[in-house]
Amino acid sequence: MTKLLIFGLGYTAGRIAGRLRGEGWTVSATRREADEDAIAFADREAVTAAIRDATHILSSVPPVDDSDPVLDLYGKALKHAPWIGYLSSTGVYGDTGGAWADETAPIGGGRRQARAAADARWQALGDAVRVFRLPGIYGPGRSVLDRIDAGKAHRIDLPGQVFSRVHVDDIVAGVLAALDGPSGVYNLADNEPAPHNDIIEYGCRLLGIEPPPLQTMAEAGLSAMARGFYAENRRIANGKAKRILGWAPRYPTYREGLQAIATR
Repeated sequence: MTKLLIFGLGYTAGRIAGRLRGEGWTVSATRREADEDAIAFADREAVTAAIRDATHILSSVPPVDDSDPVLDLYGKALKHAPWIGYLSSTGVYGDTGGAWADETAPIGGGRRQARAAADARWQALGDAVRVFRLPGIYGPGRSVLDRIDAGKAHRIDLPGQVFSRVHVDDIVAGVLAALDGPSGVYNLADNEPAPHNDIIEYGCRLLGIEPPPLQTMAEAGLSAMARGFYAENRRIANGKAKRILGWAPRYPTYREGLQAIATR
């Protein structure tokens, strides 16, 4: 029987869990506090037993205080797992000045240094590991359409700034494709990096409203986290996942993805 243990049952991992349960998998998970769906992350005895019992392990837990809490507590137990997946971030590539970054690009030079260190630590566990580097994640209940509807969308005047993104269901498909695929690092991104303003404008057209005014970052009053988002400019290449895993995004651009969300 295939048994998946998930560290961190959040938005993306929860959709992976739902898909695999629908295919007959047994799925368990950890959360900070135990509930009917998960065991407490800090319950070492229960978590270690779940690791031993699992055929597959997936972590979606980001670094905390500049270190990876899953590896800090359970790294030794994980060394013997037959299949390990880690949901990382394309932020590990830092700013490329708008150039393409594939899996061979250096990591650790940007603002996500803790994430890059965690990415490297997961890879160091060995041949069982698949690292999935993800750009901006969107999907039902978590997209630019929700931000527009809430009046929180901004158009920022930064010519030449581009980003990659990925629909949550395409992440699910990529992880599932890697269940039987070789270990390694995979970028899971859509086919068309684009300026954030283009996504805002397209979302407004879908909703039938006028786009927000073009502003500087100072005028928009962005948070430090949001300003960090605009501090880096890169395009993410997804060819390796296509070639090796046979994966292809169901939503190859933001247009198909947002259209699907808008018509649900």
